[in-house]
Amino acid sequence: MIAEADDLHVAVTQVDGATIIDAGIHARGGLAAGLQLARVCTAGLAEVTLVPPTAAWYGPAVAVSTDHPLAACMASQYAGWQIAQGKFFAMGSGPMRAAAQKEDIFARMGHGESASEVVGVLETRKLPPAEVVAYVAESCRVPAPRVTLLVAPTASQAGGLQIVARSIETALHKMLEIGFDVSRIESGFGIAPLPPVAADDLAAIGRTNDAVLYGSEVTLWLRGSDAEIESLGPRIPSNASPDHGEPFRAIFERYNRDFYRVDPHLFSPAVITLVNLDTGRVFRFGQLLPDVVEKSFTT
Repeated sequence: MIAEADDLHVAVTQVDGATIIDAGIHARGGLAAGLQLARVCTAGLAEVTLVPPTAAWYGPAVAVSTDHPLAACMASQYAGWQIAQGKFFAMGSGPMRAAAQKEDIFARMGHGESASEVVGVLETRKLPPAEVVAYVAESCRVPAPRVTLLVAPTASQAGGLQIVARSIETALHKMLEIGFDVSRIESGFGIAPLPPVAADDLAAIGRTNDAVLYGSEVTLWLRGSDAEIESLGPRIPSNASPDHGEPFRAIFERYNRDFYRVDPHLFSPAVITLVNLDTGRVFRFGQLLPDVVEKSFTT
């Protein structure tokens, strides 16, 4: 991205020796920058592409595929690191998380890494100041010049695209939470509609969530018993949540914009297909709600 900064419409700066790649705050960014952001989020272990429209929406969709679902999605892409320093706040994702290991998810997965250089993605509308660089460097146990941070707000082409590229990740996280042995998942494919860029970040949060909750479809290839899949499968898609059924912005407002009051089981794909590599059987759960997607994307 640094070598192709002009073509990608990104800006490269330095903060206390760390490299900052702006893909949508002051820089224009774009679709190509968004694809690169999504690939960085998955530590280069997933293919991310734009594809033709699906049944959920008449615009383009973001497709993701990986043969390293746990490393790509849970150890890297999942935005589980809350980075708060002074007045700065961002959700951190990318491979730097595996070096910092600030989240209990790494202990649960038995995964952790040490690194001589780290890369991460911050969902934010502000460029990270020196204290954020110092915090990331210290957390990852590397010097600041060995830190690269890519930044973009939700209400931007690049920022919105990288969020919508999380369809597989949301499925794996939901399965982990309901007690499914995610180590048995060998491959994944996900697709979700790319929403129009919203006027502000709050509206963009609504649209990007709706793209996954009501418009995404995920297929996972795994091993295990058909009985376990039949038992746990209906609990995976978003329609297993009582909050399911209306645009996320409306749900968010109903809970007085308190993200943590929203049912955590809502955050999963609209449709999940599970292919059992041991038995050859295929299971499908959930449903697309294109009417909700259209309402979200056009109002």
